[in-house]
Amino acid sequence: MPTPFHRIGIIGKFGDPGIAPTLTELYRFLQDRGHEVLLDSQSVDLLENADLKGLHIDRLPEYCDLIIAVGGDGTFLAAARAAADFEIPLVGVNLGRLGFLVDISPEQLTSRLEQILSGQHKTEQRCLLHASIYRDGEEIHRQTAVNEVVVHRWVTPSMIEIVTHIDGVYLNTQRSDGLIVATPTGSTAYSLSAGGPILHPGLGALVLVPLNPHTLSNRPLVIDDKVEIEIRFSDAKQINALVTCDHLEIPDVLIGDKIVIKKAEKMIKILHPEDHDYFNILRSKLNWSRG
Repeated sequence: MPTPFHRIGIIGKFGDPGIAPTLTELYRFLQDRGHEVLLDSQSVDLLENADLKGLHIDRLPEYCDLIIAVGGDGTFLAAARAAADFEIPLVGVNLGRLGFLVDISPEQLTSRLEQILSGQHKTEQRCLLHASIYRDGEEIHRQTAVNEVVVHRWVTPSMIEIVTHIDGVYLNTQRSDGLIVATPTGSTAYSLSAGGPILHPGLGALVLVPLNPHTLSNRPLVIDDKVEIEIRFSDAKQINALVTCDHLEIPDVLIGDKIVIKKAEKMIKILHPEDHDYFNILRSKLNWSRG
């Protein structure tokens, strides 16, 4: 059966030479199937092939029909952000610990990939967030997030006072250590550890989770994912804040800045084995009772 994935890109876990055996096995498997294989510039150094040349992770998806991320959820997030504008599917190989997004183990690498590359797979789409920082009416920074955008207090022992509007309508003013805006994908990440609910990845929703709020009645809030979220600061004194997108830092956010968060127009596409079971992953990763 002809495969739609002629060119396949591999993105490995940054700075981890321990992934070399898996990368080597994966590279040889794909070549034996007749695929053209491209690697990111960090991973290519781990293969004993002097003729291979790597591409920067941000350029790699431009030349690929499929991306395989080898590592943990962090590697998958980096691959997803890089591939977001190209609308190409991703597959995750789990060499990490928790792994909500990467669901192929090294032991099943070739058998699972053989199924997926032969068309036996489930396709899932997940939303992304865009976070923009505006200063004096001008956008000075934009970043993409798969899991969450977080506004933190930074280099200060004091809480920050955050004013939130949803589609231009005032929501609340809260004193806290910060605020998480998470996608359904991110609801099992930082949001979960901060007391937020788990959202099924098929929901068109976002969750706002306060970090250590001063008022205990400030609780997580689930909202429609089509809204625009605007965050400002109301402290009278000058403060600095830190905005992170999947742990990528946007530092030196000032008290007068406006943070605008909304769902990106394009979504990421994830390919899973046919027996992929989201609830089984929750039971396994969160150590729930099996009854």
